[in-house]
Amino acid sequence: MADVALERVTKSYGGPTPALADFDLTIADGELLVVVGPSGCGKSTLLRLVAGLEVATSGTIRIGRPANDLSPQERNVAMVFQDYALYPHLSARGNLEFPLRMRHLPREERRALVERIAELLGIGALLERLPRELSGGQRQRVAMGRALVREPAVFLLDEPLSNLDPQLRVQVRAEVKTLQRKTKTTMLYVTHDQVEAMTLADRVAVLDKGRLQQVAPPRTVYAEPANVMVASFIGNPPMSLFPAVIDGTDGRPVLRAAGHTFPLPSHVPASPGTEVTAGVRPEALRIGGDEASLRARVDQLENLGHETLVHVRLDGDEPVHLIARVDGMPELETGATLDLTVDPNGVYAFGADGRRLGATH
Repeated sequence: MADVALERVTKSYGGPTPALADFDLTIADGELLVVVGPSGCGKSTLLRLVAGLEVATSGTIRIGRPANDLSPQERNVAMVFQDYALYPHLSARGNLEFPLRMRHLPREERRALVERIAELLGIGALLERLPRELSGGQRQRVAMGRALVREPAVFLLDEPLSNLDPQLRVQVRAEVKTLQRKTKTTMLYVTHDQVEAMTLADRVAVLDKGRLQQVAPPRTVYAEPANVMVASFIGNPPMSLFPAVIDGTDGRPVLRAAGHTFPLPSHVPASPGTEVTAGVRPEALRIGGDEASLRARVDQLENLGHETLVHVRLDGDEPVHLIARVDGMPELETGATLDLTVDPNGVYAFGADGRRLGATH
């Protein structure tokens, strides 16, 4: 196993905007770090640089030691792709054994290692089947096993669950986390799915336009987003964002937007008259209550069974659109009016530069 570090790494393909720009990131030995971001943000480029499939334009890559001049084989990393890339003419056992044959391991040593990894992944009974005889989840386990038998220092996963149906994705996601805890292998996992990022990661790295926006544990990224980009990307549904002004005319600073008032968290520096981007998490809104301060109209209802997402509109010169998360399936109708209570702990303010006001780090 090894730690991985990228120090001021830039990767340019010759266009006006580099795929990665002045990029710094450290992955601790045995850590599962998930990189998440929108399509085209540089996630796969990052993986390919660590794997040695791309050469950095500038900067240093370390995999326990400087790795810029090391070939992919010398880096001792293993990569799993979203399309599995299994050899169709080889059985599951043959696919697992293939990298070991390339290393000329003795037959008995190969067999013992393959069967140990197969047992770890729960595919021991499938070793004689061809890929076409396996389900998507089983093929994914074989692909992961083929990487693991190499006993790599670093395990790279490029959107490995994207081809699975939603129910199977949840199951395999849990298996990836269990596998990482058992093997204690350093893992760099790339996905566009923020649910995967939040449920799998020891830390989440949010990437946008080739630049790192925030690196922190999932809870911190959600509760303390560094900027507007992170706030709008992390969360399902995402944070509602709208223009507002800090107002202190009544003695207690508040946020005003389209003629409506929102509480301002106590840790946010209050400079009356400052124009900001306000943000409200869905769970910060509650229907009714003694502290109800907003009058809203229901625009849309998303009944999910265990909860309902209530899309509401606050009328004004520039209407404010919010999403409230409500337990169960309340008896509401589109077009109805309701009162909302706002929890200040779920309200955010971002400055003109996009950074969150009141951030301590």
